[in-house]
Amino acid sequence: MNASPVTIELEIQNVTSFRPVPGDEQFRLWVEAALQGATEAVLTLRLVDDGESRKLNERYRGKNRPTNVLSFPADLPEELGIPLLGDIVICAPLVGAEAEAQQKPVQSHWAHLTIHGVLHLLGYDHQEKKAAEEMEALEADLLHSLGIRNPYH
Repeated sequence: MNASPVTIELEIQNVTSFRPVPGDEQFRLWVEAALQGATEAVLTLRLVDDGESRKLNERYRGKNRPTNVLSFPADLPEELGIPLLGDIVICAPLVGAEAEAQQKPVQSHWAHLTIHGVLHLLGYDHQEKKAAEEMEALEADLLHSLGIRNPYH
């Protein structure tokens, strides 16, 4: 029995001046964990500064402030057969500031926000209480599998 080849195309666009940020291999590990065994996926991860995050958050969510992570799911017709999930934008300075304020390792916060963004691309959300509980439990399980503590405790 041959295993299906895994084709995960991850483009990382690092346009932030904030340092340090995790390496490409680390992001790939977190994305693959969130994809939970998917064999095909195409997505972009963009690391930005406060200004770009603020502009995107204002344009797409009506909130004039930077936010830690934004997800933009692709909306392609299924019959095209293209495994494009979409784009994730993470505000690097905010990740650092939040990790410090929450007294958690910055790598753990990067992992959490990356996984959180991918789960949004997969259709998870946290608008309703039950959906939020489901998403948070899945995030905690995925992070635990990577040796990272539950961010919600």
